[in-house]
Amino acid sequence: MPIKIPNELPATATLTRENIFVMTETRAMSQDIRPLHILLLNLMPTKIETETQLARVLGNTPLQIDLELMATRGHIPKNTAREHMLAFYQTFDDVKARHFDGLIITGAPIELMDFEEVDYWPELCQIMEWSKTHVHSTLYICWGAQAGLYYHYGIPKRTLPKKLFGVFRHTVEDPNYILFRGFDDQFWVPHSRCTTVDRADIEAVPALKILAASEEAGVYAIKTDGGRQVFVMGHAEYDRDTLKNEYLRDVGAGTPIEMPKNYFPDDDPTRDPVVTWRSCAHLLYGNWLNYCVYQTVPYDVRDIEQGVRTELLKNP
Repeated sequence: MPIKIPNELPATATLTRENIFVMTETRAMSQDIRPLHILLLNLMPTKIETETQLARVLGNTPLQIDLELMATRGHIPKNTAREHMLAFYQTFDDVKARHFDGLIITGAPIELMDFEEVDYWPELCQIMEWSKTHVHSTLYICWGAQAGLYYHYGIPKRTLPKKLFGVFRHTVEDPNYILFRGFDDQFWVPHSRCTTVDRADIEAVPALKILAASEEAGVYAIKTDGGRQVFVMGHAEYDRDTLKNEYLRDVGAGTPIEMPKNYFPDDDPTRDPVVTWRSCAHLLYGNWLNYCVYQTVPYDVRDIEQGVRTELLKNP
């Protein structure tokens, strides 16, 4: 089944060329199907690139997805045209009265700042609190995962001795959990970050379970009971050239940066990177949509809030 996105969103042309089934808003109006309503809070500066990457992996499943885009109102992006933001993005005020099957909160290149120093931190806290009663499953990515763990569970992020940059091997620690159903015992994921979260801090919280980790990159995936919250530390959705472009940008600017590990053949930046994480990306997002969202969400998504209130009454 297709992913439904706005008619003129740049991702539409890109995904169509890749033979990913995209349904525009016009065609979707003739369909009598209850799609999954997924809200994407895009905090990345390269918004069009991130939209396309996530639409690609969300659109490669048998489920019909209605993808909506949201940005914080308190931050003006420098790398995306104002016309694009006005045409395709909503604010929290636009959606806060609604309920969603799933929410994705992306990373952001601000990890060396304290959370409270981020200009949109108060608004992000509002959104994360709202998600507990208005979203069935929330997927937090990279800095977004660190922000979610800090807000919900008080887990601090830790600064790494040097930037974690490259593609790293990971191991599934709980192969029986559905998020990693179909995964090999080992898989590869891109990372580009200067901070991390400690395993000991996560293990000290009974509500959290570690699902996968890497000897070099640390904890990768964490979930709460039933997958209502899922936190992933890497960027399985990255394109072939995402790390390459970041590396060449910093080299060109004279910014100190090491070559991304396990990425360029023979560590030769003139050669095309070999993608070793694409299957992981499609399987991860497909499993999240299928098992954490579709299989367990109420048919009437508004019942999410009622279910949460019932649980609170049972366990005050």
